[in-house]
Amino acid sequence: MERDSFIGFKAIGCFWFFGAAMASLARITLLWRGTVLDRAWALNPQAYATLAPLGKLIGVPFLLLAVALLIAGVGWFRHRFWGWQLAVVILATQVLGDLFNAVTGHLMSGAAGVLIAGALLLYLLRPDVRSAFIHGQREQR
Repeated sequence: MERDSFIGFKAIGCFWFFGAAMASLARITLLWRGTVLDRAWALNPQAYATLAPLGKLIGVPFLLLAVALLIAGVGWFRHRFWGWQLAVVILATQVLGDLFNAVTGHLMSGAAGVLIAGALLLYLLRPDVRSAFIHGQREQR
């Protein structure tokens, strides 16, 4: 099967760019409050209540997250092995963060996050997905 024919493969690639856009939106709305973009926080007011008091300091981590997701997306669609590795690290970090949330009192959201991020991580670790990057790496040489 051609590696680009995987529907999941393309969906995961788009996921990285969507995540970069959302991290950028979060950064913008936390740094410059009072814009029309603030309405996006209606989707997760608890997160806003947690992040808003951190002020401008929170902008740097969201910038780093957006850049990491953007780089992962580029590497993913270019079939670079480092793109696959970065994607695995990002998702493994997400699973660990959700697991931490689950055991520290946010059981439902943490458990849901572990299930979703865990399923995505398992997809990335499938031999056929990984081999698309190993073969892509060999083709680049």
